Amino acid sequence: MYGKVAICLTLAITFLISCSIYLGTVDLRSYFFPVQPAPRSLCATGRPLRVYMYDLPRKFHVGMMGRRYSKESGPVTMENLPPWPARAGVRRQHSVEYWLMASLLYDGKGGEEREAVRVSDPATADAFFVPFFSSMSVTTHGHNMTDAATEGDRRLQVELLEILRQSKYYQRSGGRDHVIPMTHPNAFRFLREQLNASILIIVDFGRYPRTMATLSKDVVSPYVHVVKSFTDDDPLDPYENRTTLLFFRGNTVRKDEGKIRVKLAKILTGNNDVRYEKSVATPSNIKTSTKGMRLSKFCLHPAGDTPSSCRLFDAIVSHCVPVIVSDKIEFPFEDEIDYTKFSIFFSMKEALEPGYLVNQLRQFPKDRWVEMWKRLKQVSHHYEFQYPPKEEDAVYMIWRQVKHKLPGAQLAVHRNRRLKIPDWWRRKK
Repeated sequence: MYGKVAICLTLAITFLISCSIYLGTVDLRSYFFPVQPAPRSLCATGRPLRVYMYDLPRKFHVGMMGRRYSKESGPVTMENLPPWPARAGVRRQHSVEYWLMASLLYDGKGGEEREAVRVSDPATADAFFVPFFSSMSVTTHGHNMTDAATEGDRRLQVELLEILRQSKYYQRSGGRDHVIPMTHPNAFRFLREQLNASILIIVDFGRYPRTMATLSKDVVSPYVHVVKSFTDDDPLDPYENRTTLLFFRGNTVRKDEGKIRVKLAKILTGNNDVRYEKSVATPSNIKTSTKGMRLSKFCLHPAGDTPSSCRLFDAIVSHCVPVIVSDKIEFPFEDEIDYTKFSIFFSMKEALEPGYLVNQLRQFPKDRWVEMWKRLKQVSHHYEFQYPPKEEDAVYMIWRQVKHKLPGAQLAVHRNRRLKIPDWWRRKK
């Protein structure tokens, strides 16, 4: 009797195991063969991003910084990198491309932690940096789209695309793991659609269709601030020390959402505690803006030609609470930084209601303003572009954002490989 029971139990257990293996709920390989763990994602490893930087001719980057740099031969190194000119003025705001390139040239001998390191072997790279100064090319080759000099910018774009398309690493990913700065609204204006698969470094999405630039694959960068950072902002009473309620100084004639600047001028002019002044970005006017922001409680940030502008980041490093008037703005590093902790937001409709914006600011509690001022002092280092780079500065933050975008790029590459039609099938056809 016991023998029959044992046989029945053995048969039942064998049947259940067979069904489980067939259905996939049991994998006997884990008992007999070691299961290799899946590769950890780049974000999970904690190591620096390994970046291969294309060795492009100087005319694509530092050659645009001056004739002497274009005539020099050999690769750009940490030793011969031209310093960013101190009197570059408003051109500085679009210089993100320069600071990213400089960060990869730096050898890191200072011992600071780094988010990205340059590798000489492209086979070991996580990402590929394309050091084309596309924003500087806009301002170097003509001032508007109709200038004959813009042909120089177009030729550089054509040549760069030819270089990339000959790269097996660009071909392998379709450019998805390639990082390309385009912070000027007209950067790479002639052929930018042909790079829409790459990770673009942009300041907002104002001039980019959704088919080309999205938050899911691209990195929003700060403008490089043009006013000097406020490094000794330690008064006993910061609120009372800033005697101007609201400050704006800049060009009032802008395109698109920026048309609101003219309307705001009519509404805000005439208030004794408001400074709303028309200005262009000359060295002397930048100094005036620096002083004005440091003496103001709030700094107005209406949209420019695109939803964002350099003025926001000038306000941050001046510890002047930004008053943001833009319905379509995107912020850099917003997954790490909460802008509501140090900024005030108004819709365009609210800002154009006579008296509304100023009255809200006049009634703003002093203790809340002081908390925002303190927070600005805590976060302002994240918006500094400098060489040598420093831990948690703007370049450090941008490379970390690139690291976050790469898993999506790698997923697209792997899916394309899986879905790609085999060569033997093409030959058969």
